[in-house]
Amino acid sequence: MRNIIFALLTALMLPLTAQAERLKDISTIAGVRQNQLIGYGLVVGLDGSGDKGNSSPFTTQSLGNMLNQLGVQIPQGMKLDPKNVAAVSLTATLPAFARSGQKIDVTASSLGDAKSLRGGTLLLSPLKGVDGQIYAMAQGSLIVGGVGAAAAGSSVQVNHLSVGRVPGGAIIERDAPAAARGGLVELELNEADFSTANSVVSAINREFGGGVARAIDGRLVEVSAPQDSNSRVQFLARLENIAVTPAKASPLVIVNARTGSIVMNQTVTLEPCAVAHGNLSVTVSNTPQVSQPGALAGGQTAVTNQADINIKADGGKVISVPRGVDLARVVAALNSLGAGPQDLISILQAMKAAGALKAELQII
Repeated sequence: MRNIIFALLTALMLPLTAQAERLKDISTIAGVRQNQLIGYGLVVGLDGSGDKGNSSPFTTQSLGNMLNQLGVQIPQGMKLDPKNVAAVSLTATLPAFARSGQKIDVTASSLGDAKSLRGGTLLLSPLKGVDGQIYAMAQGSLIVGGVGAAAAGSSVQVNHLSVGRVPGGAIIERDAPAAARGGLVELELNEADFSTANSVVSAINREFGGGVARAIDGRLVEVSAPQDSNSRVQFLARLENIAVTPAKASPLVIVNARTGSIVMNQTVTLEPCAVAHGNLSVTVSNTPQVSQPGALAGGQTAVTNQADINIKADGGKVISVPRGVDLARVVAALNSLGAGPQDLISILQAMKAAGALKAELQII
């Protein structure tokens, strides 16, 4: 079993050849995107776990406005403090090509000091886009993936109780903004790279003929598409499944300064170098001593401190790094010498400054 694990780790450390990927996996079509929606609403029917009127006045204000719109007149000066109502913010995602009448999921998050939204019902609430227009109306029973109980000053809670979800709780009332239907389709690469953009153009022109695609820059590629909607869909279906071999990623090493985690991609290489690591420890001890004067000296007893300072320097060990060795092995060797996260960061920075680490070093 140990030999199998070693073989797998060795295979993972071997340099991998670039593989072809579908165009839909490395790019997106401009205009074909999701849109975020937001709203405000009230959740009712809670079992005494709603907002408190004195600490969440906006809840009682919203409740009063809703009752007035429904024809229920509230006497002047009457204080509302229902414990079964909670104000929530509503969020949803409007998918691309969404049409009126379709349903989408809604997430409700407590805005006040409600203890739980479990068992509540969301009242009819509008969901607006960034342009201020109403795109959907939400209403329905909340599903909360948690439970809690309290008695005699003790409480227990499993998962989060102040966030709930209404599956299919919003009905779309306005169609999503449509992408441009002109003669050009814009492909946006997920990672800007001139070599990848050139490969995309070459692959598309081989599939559909020369002159169909042209690169605008390292991220954007323009493709001539049919005007007819049916022919356009067939064209895009072929387009997104074209196999493209992207360019190799730039060498990159990411170091997490808080946890000491080190992640690198397959293009990282090392030049020959030597790394020395040693520890310097300083120990300061303080020993109190009592000074007692003689019987006829007329002095007073005094307490003095005797400080003892020891400096210990451990012998530094040198690691010789040959050309092309895997960085993971270097990090493992440094760990075996007692190098901590901060030591590793300093050593990698020194290797980068010395020109031995052929990669971009990012510290997060």
